[in-house]
Amino acid sequence: MNKLIILLLFPCVLFAQRTATVKGIITDAYNNPIEGVAISYLNEGTTTNASGFYEFRIPIRKTVTVTYSHVSFKKVVKKFTARGVKTFTFSPKLKALNEKLNEVVVKNKNKEAQGITTIKVKKVQTLLGANAGVENVLMTLPGVSNNNELSTQYNVRGGNFDENLVYVNGIEVYRPFLIRSGQQEGLSFINTHMIQNINFSAGGFQAKYGDKLSSVLDITYRKPTEFGLQVDLSMLGGSATFEDSYYNDRLSVLVGLRYRDNSLFVNSKQTEVNFRPQFTDVQSFLSYRLNDKLQLNFLGNFSLNEYNYQPLTRRTRFGTLANPLELIVFYRGQEQDQFKTLFGALSADYQVNEDIKITTTVSSFNTQEEEYFDIAAAYNLGEVDSNIGSENFGEVQFSQGIGSQINHARNDLDALINSVQVRATIKDGQNEWRAGIKLQTENIKDRINEWEVIDSLGFNVRPPHHSINDQPYQPFTGPIEPFQNVKAQNTIDITRLSGFTQFSRQTHWGDHKIWFNAGVRAHFWRVKTALQASKSHVTFSPRAQFAIKPDWESDMMFRISGGWYAQPPFYKELRGYDGTIKPEVQAQEAIHIVGANEYSFVLWDRPFKLISELYYKNLSQVNAYSVDNVRIRYRADNLAKAYAYGLDIRLNGEFVPGSDSWVSFGYLKTEENINGQGYIARPTDQRLKFGVLFQDYVPNLPDLKAYLNIVYNTGLPGGAPAYSDVYQFQSRLNDYKRADIGVSYVLADANKKSTAGFLQHFKELTIGLELFNVFDIRNANTNTWVRDAYSKRQYGIPNYMTGRVLNATVKMKL
Repeated sequence: MNKLIILLLFPCVLFAQRTATVKGIITDAYNNPIEGVAISYLNEGTTTNASGFYEFRIPIRKTVTVTYSHVSFKKVVKKFTARGVKTFTFSPKLKALNEKLNEVVVKNKNKEAQGITTIKVKKVQTLLGANAGVENVLMTLPGVSNNNELSTQYNVRGGNFDENLVYVNGIEVYRPFLIRSGQQEGLSFINTHMIQNINFSAGGFQAKYGDKLSSVLDITYRKPTEFGLQVDLSMLGGSATFEDSYYNDRLSVLVGLRYRDNSLFVNSKQTEVNFRPQFTDVQSFLSYRLNDKLQLNFLGNFSLNEYNYQPLTRRTRFGTLANPLELIVFYRGQEQDQFKTLFGALSADYQVNEDIKITTTVSSFNTQEEEYFDIAAAYNLGEVDSNIGSENFGEVQFSQGIGSQINHARNDLDALINSVQVRATIKDGQNEWRAGIKLQTENIKDRINEWEVIDSLGFNVRPPHHSINDQPYQPFTGPIEPFQNVKAQNTIDITRLSGFTQFSRQTHWGDHKIWFNAGVRAHFWRVKTALQASKSHVTFSPRAQFAIKPDWESDMMFRISGGWYAQPPFYKELRGYDGTIKPEVQAQEAIHIVGANEYSFVLWDRPFKLISELYYKNLSQVNAYSVDNVRIRYRADNLAKAYAYGLDIRLNGEFVPGSDSWVSFGYLKTEENINGQGYIARPTDQRLKFGVLFQDYVPNLPDLKAYLNIVYNTGLPGGAPAYSDVYQFQSRLNDYKRADIGVSYVLADANKKSTAGFLQHFKELTIGLELFNVFDIRNANTNTWVRDAYSKRQYGIPNYMTGRVLNATVKMKL
C-alpha cells in the first residue's frame, strides 16, 4: 500500500520540483564585477560572489519579482516568468548612488529577434584603432571588412561602401562624393562621445529601414540632463564634448567639436610627402520638451576637410625572394582638395497617447567639393640583385620599365539634398504597426575635367581605342593624346517618394516564445537632366522576419529573415566611366535569406553567447564597378548579375571577468557575371575574415587596462588597369594582417574619487599609449599600374598602407 501511494505521488513530486534557473554577473558602469549584491525574491535571497556571479531557482508558471540592491549602487528590480524548465541569464549594470542618471535608456527586448547587434557605447569609446569609433568596432564583426585603416567605410557580406545605410536619430546621413582615398576622409560623421545607442544589422533588415542592399547602422544621440565636459587629446588630434540641460530639464544641449590630423600615419608610409591634412567638424543635438506630448529636436553638423598633398618620392619593393622588383618614382606638383558639408535636421515627436507616436522630420544636406591636382611622375621599374654574394646585392641591376605620366584634374561638385518625412508607430498589446512616407529632392551640379598623359621610353602611350596604336614599332607623328580624358558638366535633379508599412507581433506558441515581422517598401524616383528626357522608375521591397525562442533548458533562439531588396541609384551610380549621366539606370535588386542561431550559456561562472548566421544573396540588374582605394566607379549599365553566400560566427563573453570581448570568424564568396561573359570574383570577394576584440586588466592593479584589436582578412582582388578587360586581371592582393594594442591607466573615475589635489576636479581622467600595426606588416589595399610601351606589359605595384605608429592619449571628463 505504501509503495502504491509513493508511485501515485511521485509524478506530483517531480512536477512540484520543476524550477527555472536565473543566473548572471552583476557589474558596474565600467564592467567591474560587484561583490555582495543582495538579491531578494519570494522571501528568499542570495548574494553575488567576488566575480559578481549569482544563481538561484524560481518556480515555473509564476511571475517572480527579484530585487538587486547594494549600499553603493542604485537598486534594480526585474520580473521573471518561466513557462517551463529553462535558464534566464540576466547581467544588470548597477549605477553608483553618487552618479546622477544622465538619461533613461529604454532597450528593445526584441533586438536579438530582429537580427540587430547592439554594441556597447563604452566599448566604442575605449577600443583603439587608426580610426577609432563605431566603424572601427564594426570591422571586428564577422561579415564586415575593410583593408584601409585610414578609412571609416566598410564592406558588408560582399557589398560595397555605397550599399550601407547610416542613420543618426532616424535621419539618413551622407558622405562626400569625390573622395578617392582613405587619407582624404578625415572624420566619420558619427561623434563617438554623443552616442546613446548603437544598433547594427548585416542583412535581412526590416522594411522601416531604407533602400540599400547590405546593412544598416542605426545611431541614437543622447539627451543629457546635467552639466558635463569631456576632452580627448592625442597626437592625432582632439575632441571636446559639452552637455547640459536648462529650464528644469526641458532643454538639453549636446555639442561636439573634433579635429584630426593624419600626418602621423601618412609619414609612416613608403611615399615621402609634404602633407598637412586638417579635418574639423562641429555637431550639435538640441532637444526641447514643450509639454508631456510634444518634443522638438535639432541635429546639426558642419565639417571642413582640407587636403593638401605634395608627393616627393616613392620607393616600393615587391615580388618574390627569387624575383624581387623595385619601383622608384620622383614626383613634381601637388594636390589641393577641399570637402565642405553642412547638415541640419529639425524633428517633432508627438506622443498622442501611450500607444501612438508620430514623428515629423525636415532635413537638408549640402556638400561643396573641390578636387584640384597636377602631379608629374617619372618612374623606374627594375629587377633587384638577389644574389647574396654579389657586390651589388639589393641594388637595381636591370630596368624593366622607364616612363613618366602627368595627372591633371579640376573637378567641382555641389550637391543639395532636401527631405521631409513622417513616421507613425501604433502599439496594441503585443502587436505593433509602423508606417512612414518620405519625399526627397536632390540637385547635383558636377564639373569633371580630368586627364592623364603617359610616356614610356620616349613614346606617348595612345588610348587603347585609337585606330593607330602600334608604338614603338611605328612612330606616330600626330598631337599628344591623353591616355584617359574625362570631361563633362552635369546638372541633375532627382525626385524621390518612398514609403513603408510593417507589422510586428510577439506572442507564444505553447510554451515557446515567438516574434515575427512583415512589411513592404515602395520607392518611386524620377531623374531629370538638362540635356536628356526625364526617366521615372518604381520598386517594391517586401521583407519578413521570424524568430522563436524554444522553452528549452538551453537558452537558444532561432531566426530566419529575408526579402526582396532594391537599391535605387544615387548620383554616383548614374554616372558612367566617361562622366555622362545615364537616367535609364535601374535599381539593383537582391533576394536575401538569412538563418541564425543564438546560444547563451555560462562558462567559468561568466556569461557567453555564440551567434551563428548563414546567408545567401541573389543579385540581379547589378551595376558593376571598380574600386581604387575608396573610390568606386560604376559601369552604369545594369548588365551584370551576381551572388554572395557565407557563414558568420561570433563568440561573445567575459573571457576576463568584468571585461566583454569577442572572437569572430567569417567565410564569404561573391562572384558576378558581366554581360554573360562568365562568373568572376567581385571586387569585394574577401573569402576569410578573423577578428579578435579583447580587453583585460591587471588583477592586482585593476586601473591598468589593456586593449587588443586583431584583424585578419584574406586578399581582395587587385583590380585592373584603365580600359582593360577585368576578366584578364584576376590576381589578388596579399592577405591583410593587423594588430593594434593599447594600455591605459585610470587616474579618476566613478569608483576612484579624489578629494584633494588636481584630481578632485575630474569625474574621469585616463592616460594611455596606443601602438598601431604592432608587427609593422605591409598591407596593401590597391595596385598602381605601371605601363611599359616596349614590352606591352602592365605591372601591378602594391600600394602599401601605414606602418607601425605610436600614439599617446589623454581622456578627461569634468
